[in-house]
Amino acid sequence: MSDTPHHAPDQAPHDAGGHDLPHEGPIKTPKQLIATVVASFLIPIVVIILLVNYVDMGSRNGAGSTGLEAEAVARRLQPIGAVTVRDASAPAVLRTGEQVFAGQCTACHTNGVAGAPKFGDAAAWGPRIKTGYEALLTSALKGKNAMGAQGGGEYSDIEVGRAVVYMANQGGAKFDEPKAPAPAASAASAP
Repeated sequence: MSDTPHHAPDQAPHDAGGHDLPHEGPIKTPKQLIATVVASFLIPIVVIILLVNYVDMGSRNGAGSTGLEAEAVARRLQPIGAVTVRDASAPAVLRTGEQVFAGQCTACHTNGVAGAPKFGDAAAWGPRIKTGYEALLTSALKGKNAMGAQGGGEYSDIEVGRAVVYMANQGGAKFDEPKAPAPAASAASAP
């Protein structure tokens, strides 16, 4: 037989004299033991902190909502309307037909969008002009086909009438521009 000690797999190794050999491990000193214990607590904590910072790095929106962004809050807080204080006795400044056309009508009537007669197209305006100014004004104020009602909007009925006359006259009509209403004589009726 050989001189090397043989031992059963479930028994600790023995030296030549029959004494148990000590188990060998990576920690040999108390200083290494303390360092290992401290590291076993600190490393998971550092990893958790890094993971939390990684997850928290991006912007936080609630399920696709942009309701708390500054722009959305500003839209909700904007005024609904505006109050304009005017002197009732002062004459109102009416816009010309060209100004109303440039501000409201040009979007559709310049290019003939949605069947609107093109500005200056005598062939398109001819049948409409034959119906007369009142019919054109009614269509403009109440709306017709794809054109929405213009009455009660930003422009007064007289201003809309001026725009109708401006467009129709460019299409071949000879309508007179509506006159501004005369100021009410409230002083004459006062006792």
